[in-house]
Amino acid sequence: MGKKVCIKVNGMYYKDLNQKIRDLIRDGYTEFTLEDVNGQRYLATALDGDYNFLIKGVAGQDTGAFMRGPYVRIEGNAQDGLGNTMDDGRIVVTGMAGDVLGYGMRGGEIYVKGDVGYRVGIHMKAYQQKLPVIVIGGKAGDFLGEYMAGGILIVLGAFSQDKVAPNTGRSLATGIHGGAIYVRNGVPEFLLADNLRVEKATGPDQELIEKYVRNFGQELGVEVEGLLKDDFIKITPKSHRPYGNLYVPN
Repeated sequence: MGKKVCIKVNGMYYKDLNQKIRDLIRDGYTEFTLEDVNGQRYLATALDGDYNFLIKGVAGQDTGAFMRGPYVRIEGNAQDGLGNTMDDGRIVVTGMAGDVLGYGMRGGEIYVKGDVGYRVGIHMKAYQQKLPVIVIGGKAGDFLGEYMAGGILIVLGAFSQDKVAPNTGRSLATGIHGGAIYVRNGVPEFLLADNLRVEKATGPDQELIEKYVRNFGQELGVEVEGLLKDDFIKITPKSHRPYGNLYVPN
C-alpha cells in the first residue's frame, strides 16, 4: 500500500496545487484525496504510474491529460479537455463533463454518469494494442466522434438532465474514419450523414457493449441490466478516407 494524503484545496492556485502533488509523489505518496476543488486545472496531468486520485468538486480543464496509468475519480463535474490525449488509466465522473472530452485519446477508459459537451472523442484513436473507451451515461453535444480514427464511444442517454433532446447532437461523427460509436435506442435519422454506416449492434458488438456498460454500472453504482436489454445502433465510417476525393483531381 502506498502513502495516502488529503489536500484541502480551497482556493489554492492550480500551479501551486500541481507542484505540491508532484512533490508528494517524490516523497512516496500514491493515493490522493483533493477536497473543495473548484476549477483547478491539469490535475493528474502527464502522470505515469499507479496513482489514485479522489477529486471532490469541479475538476478544471485538462484534468487527466496525457496521463498514463492513474485512476481518477471525480465526485462532481469536470470542465473541458478531460482526458486530453490520455494514453492509459481510468477516469470516472459522477456528474457531467464539458467539451472535447477525450481529445486525441489513445488508450484507457473514461466513464461519465451525466451529459457531456461538444466534440467529445474528437481525433480519438487506437494506439498499437490499446483501445480507448468513453462511456457516456447521459447525452452528448454536437460533433460527437468528429474525425474519430479509432476506439469506442458508447452513449446511453439514460442519466441526462435533458429529457427531450436526442442522445447525440448535430454533425455526428463528421469526418470519422475509424473506430465505432454505439448509441442506445439510436438517434433520429436527420442526424445521420451519408458518410456513416449505421446498423444494429449484434454479436461481438453486444459483448463489447456489455463489458464496458457493466464497468460503468460498477463504477457509478447504477443498475444497468435494463439498459443492456435495449437495442444499440453501431455507427462506423463507410470509408477510411472520407475526404480523399478532395485531394484527387477528377
